[in-house]
Amino acid sequence: METPPVVSPQEWESARQELLVEEKRLTRARDELAARRRRMPWLAVEKEYEFEGPEGKAGLLDLFEGRRQLIVYRAFFEPGVSGWPDHACRGCSMVADHVGHLAHLNARDTTLVFVSRAPQPDIERVKARMGWTIPWYTITGDFDADFGVDEWHGTNAFIRDGDRVFRTYFVNNRGDEALGSTWSYLDMTALGRQETWENSPEGYPQTPPYAWWNWHDAYGDEAEPAPEGPSEPRGVG
Repeated sequence: METPPVVSPQEWESARQELLVEEKRLTRARDELAARRRRMPWLAVEKEYEFEGPEGKAGLLDLFEGRRQLIVYRAFFEPGVSGWPDHACRGCSMVADHVGHLAHLNARDTTLVFVSRAPQPDIERVKARMGWTIPWYTITGDFDADFGVDEWHGTNAFIRDGDRVFRTYFVNNRGDEALGSTWSYLDMTALGRQETWENSPEGYPQTPPYAWWNWHDAYGDEAEPAPEGPSEPRGVG
């Protein structure tokens, strides 16, 4: 293994500062890309889709759980997939392992669910074994074929206006690698992080950064005043 040179603290800091310029450029580029996602046209979902959940049959609108936005990850867990019936596929299982606490997404009016073709008893068994708490539904209709996830994993984002549902974005392949944190999921949605520093269309819901953040077991409670924070994401300036 050919290693980089060993240098003095001053040289190391100089090299870090040089690379930091590029890292900040990348951060700003990601922010610009997310701003463009928030301006993507919406695609109306006119077809009815059926799923099976812990409480029985459900439609796509039910998956929102009353919230405004929905993110749906298609996980491969079904007969014929490596690991069946003890595990979902290795890659999809890694994605599930990376999902942050869902209370933070829910606080931004956003629901995350997984869908597979495995029956509910198998899904509940594997969730218990792996310690996953993500809402997980069984596909019983054409959702996977219609939304580009019948042969490969992928993540679709939706928004609703009353009972009308719209598809707003889709990522797959290495695009799914970046997902897992609250921020990465919100960045792919139509409304984004909903913070005041974001470049969003006029009228989009926005609150100051830090002000809405809370302990995951305290959302809905009277929160302590948020500490003063910068008016843009940390590390961008």
